[in-house]
Amino acid sequence: MDIPEGVEITGPVHPRYEEVLTPRSLGLLALLQRELGQRRLDLLARRAERVAELAAGGTLGFLPETKDVREDESWRVADPAPGLVDRRVEITGPTDRKMTVNALNSGARVWLADHEDANTPLWENVVGGQLNLLDAITRRIDFTSPEGKAYALRPDEELATVVVRPRGWHLPEKHVRVDGQEASGSLVDFALYLATSGQLQIDRGLGPYFYLPKMESHLEARLWNDAFVLAQDHLGIPRGTIRATVLIETYPAAFEMEEILHELREHSAGLNAGRWDYMFSVIKSFRTRGQEFLLPDRNSVTMTVPFMRAYTELLVRTCHKRGAHAIGGMAAFIPSKDPAINEQAFARVRADKEREAADGFDGSWVAHPGMVEICREAFTAVLGERPNQLERKREDVSVSAEQLLDVASAQGEITEAGLRSNVSVGIQYIESWLRGSGAVGINNLMEDAATAEISRSQVWQWLHNDVELSNGQRVTRELVERIIDEEVAAIRERVGEERFAAGRWDDARATFVESALADEYADFLTLPAYERMP
Repeated sequence: MDIPEGVEITGPVHPRYEEVLTPRSLGLLALLQRELGQRRLDLLARRAERVAELAAGGTLGFLPETKDVREDESWRVADPAPGLVDRRVEITGPTDRKMTVNALNSGARVWLADHEDANTPLWENVVGGQLNLLDAITRRIDFTSPEGKAYALRPDEELATVVVRPRGWHLPEKHVRVDGQEASGSLVDFALYLATSGQLQIDRGLGPYFYLPKMESHLEARLWNDAFVLAQDHLGIPRGTIRATVLIETYPAAFEMEEILHELREHSAGLNAGRWDYMFSVIKSFRTRGQEFLLPDRNSVTMTVPFMRAYTELLVRTCHKRGAHAIGGMAAFIPSKDPAINEQAFARVRADKEREAADGFDGSWVAHPGMVEICREAFTAVLGERPNQLERKREDVSVSAEQLLDVASAQGEITEAGLRSNVSVGIQYIESWLRGSGAVGINNLMEDAATAEISRSQVWQWLHNDVELSNGQRVTRELVERIIDEEVAAIRERVGEERFAAGRWDDARATFVESALADEYADFLTLPAYERMP
C-alpha cells in the first residue's frame, strides 16, 4: 500500500484493505489528526474538569455566555438534504455484511450504519465495515450465511439512505498512528468513509451523512464542524455537502442543544434523543452526588418520567425552532417466536412511537426490520403525506434547567431483580463485544454498548451510595460479587460448557468488575475493554 509519510498502520492488512486504506483517505486522516488532534484531547480534559466542578457542588444549566445564540431568532440550519427529507423510520445496526443488506432492504427511510455503540472496534470491523459500505453503495454486496441462506439487495428498489455513525471523541484507534500518536477513532471512521464512499454518494444525488455521538458541549460540535470544513476543502467537495445529526445522549449536551445546532448549522441534519446513554450520563455527571441523582431500576425509567419528558420536549422545540429534524429513540425489541411476548412488546413499541409522533418528532429508530412497519404506521398516522413535522414549532413547550435536573421525578424501586439484570446483561454484552460483535440479542432486545454502560453504572451508583434494595438488602461489594458468581454460573449452565469455554467470559467478568466495583468510576467501560481486544 502507498501510505503517506507520518502514517503508520499497525493492524494486519487483509485482501481489499487497500480499497479503504488509500493514499486519499490516509492523507485526509493525517491532515485532520494534525490539525485537530490536540484540540480533541483538550476538550476531553475539559470533560474531567466539569465532573470535578460538579463533584464540588456545581450544577448544569443553560450557558450565560451563549445566551445571544439562544435568543437570536434569525438563524436556521440548512434545509434537509436529499435522502434526509422524510425520516419517519430509521433502522440502526453494525456494518457487517448481513446487517448491511437487511438494513438497506428493510423499508426504513434511513440506515444508521454504526461504527460506534452497535459495533466493536476490532480492526477487522473498522476496515471491513468500510468495505461493506463501499460494496453497498456500488450495489456489489451480498452475503451467504453458514446455513446457506443468501442475502442480496433488492433490485430496482429505493434503499435506505446511509448515515454513518463514527466513534465518539473519547475513543482512540490503536492500529493507526499519525506522527507516532494513536489516531482518533472518530477521525479514522470519518476520513475512511468520506474519502472512499463520499463522492460515490454525491454522484448518486445524496451525500456523505453522519450521526455524531457522545458529545458533551457545543465546543465539541465546533470541532466536528471544523473537521467537516477541512475535509471538504481538502477533497474539493462544496462546503455544506456533509450533513450530520447529533445524538443528544449526554446530560451536559441537553443544556446546549441550540448551541450545538448553531455550530453545525450549514452541516446540521438535526438532533436525536437517546435513552440509555442519557441515563448513563446522568450517573456519570453526578456520580459523587448519587443521593440527589439516584436512578431506580433502569427499565422503570421510561421516556414519560418528568425529567426525561422535559428533555425530549425541549429537543423537539429546539429542533423545529431552527428548522432541524427531531428524531426519536430506539425500539430495541426483537420479534420472538412466542406470540404472547410479541403482542405485549408490539403494543409497547406502538404506544412509544405514537407518543413521539404526537409530540412532534419527525421520525424514530428501530433495531430490527420486523419493527419498521409499526414505526412507519405510527408516524404516518400523524404525518400523512407530509415528509416531516418541521412546521410544528412546539411554542407551547417551556423547559427549565430545574426540570431537566429533576432526576428525583423518576419514581421506582431498586430491586434485586434489577441488580441481577444489570449484572447478567452487562457481562453477556461485554463478552460478545470482546469477540467482535457489538449488537447483541439478549432477552428479546437488541442491546448495544449503551446497555452495558447503564448496567454497570447503576451497579456502581447503588454500591457507592449504600442503597437498600426493595427486599431490605443493602448493596455491598460482597452482595454484588455473590450475584456476579451466581449470574455467571447461570450463563454457563444456559450456554453449555463447550460454548462457555470457547468464549471470553473471564475477560468479560473482569471488565465488568473493574468498571462496576472500582473506587474510581471509569468514564467508559469500552476503554479498558479495548485494551483487552487485539
